[in-house]
Amino acid sequence: MPESVRIKDIPENELTPEQAKVIKDLIAGRGRLLTPYKIWIHSPRLAAALETIGTFLNKRSSLSEREVELVICIIANHWKGEYVWTVHARTCVKLGFPQSVFDAIRAGEDPKLDNERERTVYDLAKIAMAPGAGSDEVFARAERLLGRNGIAEVLALLGYYSSVAMGVKLHRVPVPA
Repeated sequence: MPESVRIKDIPENELTPEQAKVIKDLIAGRGRLLTPYKIWIHSPRLAAALETIGTFLNKRSSLSEREVELVICIIANHWKGEYVWTVHARTCVKLGFPQSVFDAIRAGEDPKLDNERERTVYDLAKIAMAPGAGSDEVFARAERLLGRNGIAEVLALLGYYSSVAMGVKLHRVPVPA
């Protein structure tokens, strides 16, 4: 017997006024209620705050769409968040990454990344997720290529998508076909 999804949908007539407003704002901004927000809406102020962060990271940061999606895949793989991995690895392939990049990440190997910024984003994410402060060379390269703002944005992406990956995994959200 398959395990049941743990997301607890709140019937519209049981939403608090604050929850209803946050959902209305989320749908207005994103066109629909994204799955993680079904988890976070139980804390409506958290859901609203995470929407602000998520929209900034996905739409307004200094990182390219490819760089953002690569970071998402790195952290999804770290947490074995299959839903997030599946959705964002597909997006990366559509953005022109070869499938071999994601095969390598899955195998725990460094992928071949020819773009210097993408290589730097990957290396920065990897040292950020490892114990210790990491390589001075990687940090200096990240500072030179991404700037301090880019470093901050990579770190925020790792944190935000850690929450997304862990949340959908913990709530047993089925991986999209």
